[in-house]
Amino acid sequence: MIRRLRTVPTHVLIWIAGIFVVLPLAYAVLGGFKDTGQLSVNPFGLPAPWVPENYTDILAAGSFYRQLWNSVVIAVLTTLLTVALSALAAFAFARFAFRGRELLFTLFTVGLLFPFAVAILPLFILLRNYGLLDNPLGVILPQAAYGLPLTIVILRGFFREIPREVEEAAIIDGCSPFGFFWRVLLPMARPALATVSVLAIVASWNNFFLPLVVFNDPGLWTLPLGVQQFQGEYSSDTAKILAYVVISLIPALAFYAVAERQLISGLTAGATKG
Repeated sequence: MIRRLRTVPTHVLIWIAGIFVVLPLAYAVLGGFKDTGQLSVNPFGLPAPWVPENYTDILAAGSFYRQLWNSVVIAVLTTLLTVALSALAAFAFARFAFRGRELLFTLFTVGLLFPFAVAILPLFILLRNYGLLDNPLGVILPQAAYGLPLTIVILRGFFREIPREVEEAAIIDGCSPFGFFWRVLLPMARPALATVSVLAIVASWNNFFLPLVVFNDPGLWTLPLGVQQFQGEYSSDTAKILAYVVISLIPALAFYAVAERQLISGLTAGATKG
């Protein structure tokens, strides 16, 4: 009984946090089935009548699917580039001893302190000079670069936990250093790779500022830019804006539902090893 009473504050906090998350989402979903008049008169009640056209009109428009495709392509390519480069760098930092290793690793970790907004002006000039404006690479490459510090920090911790005996056994069996990295280390670090992949995809999916600066062509806009454009176009139709926001959330929620187990297992494994 005493043990159960001790967990009551934790459960209460979890329920409160859940309510704060679910209520705005439920309001947006139901608000998308209303019209603006219903939102003004009865903002928290059920729709009467229901207006499914807010959702169907958006799903019938080709611009939404184009923005969804752009977001998926940019997020996937950013994640592949980030994880591949970070895994190689983390392998070097974790398994090799060389002069200046810790100093170089510290320089990478310093990158965690600088968000996009700090370097947006020189970054814009650099992308313009290389002709990467209105080019998906103008978003993919900076996102991958800014994702390297956190990913390297996480992967290095996992790679260092792999026993040296495993590496020695692989070398005795004829593995080169890269062979050990590819055939042994990466499969053993699968939970960590899944974790950093999820983090990289989420960061790219939610990025608004960089695509706003890089893309002028509406055909290259991602979903966050599409939400802003839709809000400006239908500023007087709040219900339709809510419907667009809800639909734009569905891919991210679906991805998180699929990747939740991998993310939690990776974080749990990291906490256990630490």
